[in-house]
Amino acid sequence: MEQFGTAILLALAAMLANGEYLFGSSMLSRPLVTCTLAGLIMGDVQMGIIMGATLELAFVGSFSIGASIPPEIISGSILGTAFAIATGESTAVALALGIPIASLVLVVKNLCFIFVLPYFVHKADKYALEGNSRGISRMQLLGGFLSINLPIGIIVATSYLVGSPVIQNVLDAIPAFVIAGLGIATGLLPAYGFALLLKLMVNKKNAVFFVFGFALAVYLKVPVTGVAIFGACLALILTGYATLKNDNGPTNNNTEPTLANDGGINYEDEEF
Repeated sequence: MEQFGTAILLALAAMLANGEYLFGSSMLSRPLVTCTLAGLIMGDVQMGIIMGATLELAFVGSFSIGASIPPEIISGSILGTAFAIATGESTAVALALGIPIASLVLVVKNLCFIFVLPYFVHKADKYALEGNSRGISRMQLLGGFLSINLPIGIIVATSYLVGSPVIQNVLDAIPAFVIAGLGIATGLLPAYGFALLLKLMVNKKNAVFFVFGFALAVYLKVPVTGVAIFGACLALILTGYATLKNDNGPTNNNTEPTLANDGGINYEDEEF
């Protein structure tokens, strides 16, 4: 009975973390939050925080970017932490279980998006044509709950009840070529997502910054964190310089170049 109650609490924690679809981006889905909740439920908050920090590093880039859909980090973090604490294992076990569970649950989540969510979307379209705003809101709430929150909650509760050995056996039963294909696809999708964003964002004015970051990472072997620090410093320098020029520049609104005393252009007031 105690195990059943723990499974229900873990399911509720997973459903709460998926509440971003209702409450907006609140970072409830990040492992640092979900693992802490799982640790609280399992009676070891300190270990939950430690595992959350470890899984946060593993899932630090798990954001939907373009066509790239990251693993379902909520269920992976909660179940990985719960199984590791229940068996008295270390954070390595939480990481070893969390990542494949997150990838497996992503398949189920995508199936719900394909077969469950469209029904509510079409019903919402019908209500929109009728001008029924309450019907649209109802479909939004029901669609999010039945296609995201409830399935994830059921998966987390059921997975905890059947135990980690069964989950591991299910993962081991997946053919090796499928796992290899998923690994290749996981590596390609983020690049494809970034390419879609760059197609919209990169132009002649900012392409040089992309090339600069690429050169730092590839030729100078600067880590991603270092590239980010370089980019932040460069952005602060450029924006600070522009602000300083605006504060100390001429106050007139005349867009024509100002003339120096000798009749030429005053190049100190020009921007290039």
